[in-house]
Amino acid sequence: MPAWRLPVRPSLLLVAHGSRDAAGSVVTERVAVLAARALPGVRVAACYADVRGPTPADALAELPGPCVAVPMFLAAGYHVRVDVPEQVHAAGRGDVVLADAFGPDPLLVAAAAERLVTAGCGNGDAVVLAVAGSSDPYAQADGAVAARRLGRLLGRPVTAATIAAGGPRVADAVAGLRAAGARRVAVASWLLAPGLFQQRLDVCGADVVAAPLAAHSAVLELAVVRYRSALAAVSRSA
Repeated sequence: MPAWRLPVRPSLLLVAHGSRDAAGSVVTERVAVLAARALPGVRVAACYADVRGPTPADALAELPGPCVAVPMFLAAGYHVRVDVPEQVHAAGRGDVVLADAFGPDPLLVAAAAERLVTAGCGNGDAVVLAVAGSSDPYAQADGAVAARRLGRLLGRPVTAATIAAGGPRVADAVAGLRAAGARRVAVASWLLAPGLFQQRLDVCGADVVAAPLAAHSAVLELAVVRYRSALAAVSRSA
């Protein structure tokens, strides 16, 4: 456990994956700005586990302690279970606690459903949930949970498909649903930010493609929930 005593106002570090597309970092930084407004007196910063900086170590070198790091990942793959913890540990601080990752949280599933309806999904459309994709079984399991939860919200089956790896590809899932008789196919984006993966969805052959979650109010709400839950866990263990 971090070496701190509550009550204090620990810093919040939002850890995103990172993208070469500048629009992705704009989204992450926007969430950080909104989180700072939602948590008066809390220093908030954003960093990236891969592709671009600042890294967690870079950000932690600037943030006062104690600190809660929230992994903004939609599945518990390698980054969540290994990479981010190792990067945080490498910063050499004893006053940082890792919160739970976003995962297939119902708040975000509801946001994905909202994005889908806004994009023009109709009641009779077949639906695909497009996840980034991973060979990691934990990440695959989280994607399947997200698809089931989305299906319950929409009242129809939802097919999970991947953009990169670890399962059937989105374009193949769309084509398969058409071959099975679907007149229209809608794709829900299980991505946090725009970038290459979202661009691939735009050409997957679906009739409707939803926008990524981006700075949806649910993303901000969940970041704050994860921060407060981590503080509560530290308080209980003190």
